[in-house]
Amino acid sequence: MEKIKIITDSTADLPEYILKKYDIEVLPLIINFGEESYRDGIDIDIYTLFNKMENSSIFPATAQVNPQVFLDCYSSYIKKGYKIISIHLSSKMSGTYQSACIAKETLKSEDIVVIDSMNVTSGLGIQVIKAAKLKGAGLGIKEIENEVKKISPHIKSTLAFNSLDNLVRGGRLSKTAGVIGNILGIKIIVEVKDGEMSVVDKVRGSKKVLRSMLTYLDQRGIKSAEDLILLHVGEVDILDSLRENLNEKKLDFIECEVGCTVGVHSGSGACGVFFVEDY
Repeated sequence: MEKIKIITDSTADLPEYILKKYDIEVLPLIINFGEESYRDGIDIDIYTLFNKMENSSIFPATAQVNPQVFLDCYSSYIKKGYKIISIHLSSKMSGTYQSACIAKETLKSEDIVVIDSMNVTSGLGIQVIKAAKLKGAGLGIKEIENEVKKISPHIKSTLAFNSLDNLVRGGRLSKTAGVIGNILGIKIIVEVKDGEMSVVDKVRGSKKVLRSMLTYLDQRGIKSAEDLILLHVGEVDILDSLRENLNEKKLDFIECEVGCTVGVHSGSGACGVFFVEDY
């Protein structure tokens, strides 16, 4: 049986118990506050981040994992006889995937598989967990790569934000979407589609937001409760109702909290569901 190491980046937003359970290595993206730099989840946590954002005129910038970090990490595991599955946030959102590819090319190793998740946060997390379970089932790195790539286009999401300001400031949504989301109590519901943030629906009021999200879940259908993640950060008025609805449907799900890199863009109030659609 192959010795395989699963590697991802900090935007997977997986809880510590999952990382320990599946022995997953996480490489941190960087949060830059002016001249200060922090490793996501190591030097700064999400609540410290929000506190700094509230008390600073500087809007933080996020930076990719650089190739040297990947090179050092890959080299250490290859020397120990491991093969590597490295899965990362969408190449349309960050250069992290490209950094991983550069490191693989530098090492010229066939024992490293790098996957562009075309997703972020829990959409990436679902793929990482899938890879870890397949590793546990005894599959090789090429088989794992094929299986992860099969589910990747079928990962769906529905996300609600208290404010779209950070998504717009961070370049994740258009200014037009942000303006609409800030007038007349209109709420914009977002998904990750083709590796980028995309507007799904525009509704007014929290009850309609919840209804729209639940309708989306019902229409897509959930393939397996094993591939279902409830993601949130801060106070969101529909979170309890969303959680209650998933419990009523007797769906098991992992609950995750947004990390710092994603939190820069989401702001302090967001929640949503990531899942593999029934295909």
